[in-house]
Amino acid sequence: MKTVGLAQRTGVLVVIVVTGLLTLLSCSSSPAKYSDTLTTGTIHISVDESFKPVIDSQIKVFESQHPDAHIIVHYKPEAECLRDLNNDSVRMVIVTRGLSDEEQKTLTTKLSFQPSFAPMAFDAIAVIVNSQARDTTFTMQDIRSMVKGTSSFKYKILMDGTSATSTVRYVKDSLLQGEALSSNVVAAANSEGVIDYVSKNTDAIGLVGVSWIGNPDDTTQLNFLQKVKIASLECRGCVKGPYVKPYQANIYYDRYPMLRGIYYILKENYDGLGSGFKNFLIYDKGQRIFKRAYLLPARMKFDVQSASISE
Repeated sequence: MKTVGLAQRTGVLVVIVVTGLLTLLSCSSSPAKYSDTLTTGTIHISVDESFKPVIDSQIKVFESQHPDAHIIVHYKPEAECLRDLNNDSVRMVIVTRGLSDEEQKTLTTKLSFQPSFAPMAFDAIAVIVNSQARDTTFTMQDIRSMVKGTSSFKYKILMDGTSATSTVRYVKDSLLQGEALSSNVVAAANSEGVIDYVSKNTDAIGLVGVSWIGNPDDTTQLNFLQKVKIASLECRGCVKGPYVKPYQANIYYDRYPMLRGIYYILKENYDGLGSGFKNFLIYDKGQRIFKRAYLLPARMKFDVQSASISE
């Protein structure tokens, strides 16, 4: 029988060890499944255009703290944002509601994991009038009758579209409850278009997210507030029905009658950049940005402003 010498056995062992090391090195140098982390990489998100001012601020601060993070935002009507949940390139959407049971089921089947969603803050729909307008207080019945076309007021009602936007959905679901919009409801291209039209027409009333008009510390919004006035609505749940504006405290105490949430919906089952941005939004720094924008943070409690919007 042939005997294998010590040198030969040693050579075989060396070959096995080297082969194993090369295999490990090859595996470690292969591209990772994910190219982003909690604080690095590039992702796309779709955001309801109603929230552009505050989300721009959130992204600016987040990226300044994490220079290797790049969040590319697409502002759209809410319905288009929700459709983007089926777009593989969109990691997160920010809209005014969470997912329905059916939407959760469909997305879970498509993604092979369950997407997460939750409210981050609460917003109000502000009613704006021309700076020369005499009518600056309205009941909710006034607003309902104007969007139905049955009001004695002869105003055009401006919204950021006549379909697909979160403001239109709120009006249809909460005010009209299935009835059709009146022909006196006029569509603007976006929220800024609503403000611009109302500022130039005394016969127009606009409905916009307070994120666009409610922060007097923002120079752009301060300029808007010099062109239009924010109307007061009847207080919800108040004795003798005083009229209130969408101040932060009125949102907090549920006195302002037209409120809605700001939700994230995240398609991510690992610690990627979408999760990092979500964590930023729902914890201290992001919640403080919502507060400074005169919205109501949903995840952390702070002192609220009782009167923050210029009269």
